[in-house]
Amino acid sequence: MAEHDMMICRSCGNEERASEGYPCQECGTFVCLICDNRGIQHCRTCRGKLGMPEPANLPPQRVKT
Repeated sequence: MAEHDMMICRSCGNEERASEGYPCQECGTFVCLICDNRGIQHCRTCRGKLGMPEPANLPPQRVKT
């Protein structure tokens, strides 16, 4: 049985390795390292609750092959 060490980023929706991310500053859900490096530290849900606009610098969605 192969291990699956991937999580869905709650900010951009991309699937990333669980060890390569940080928790949302508000609720603790997974935010990927790419979003964090771009200064995005809240998940999509918390941004909505806090009245924050969607960031213009979200990473592009990866196309699954």
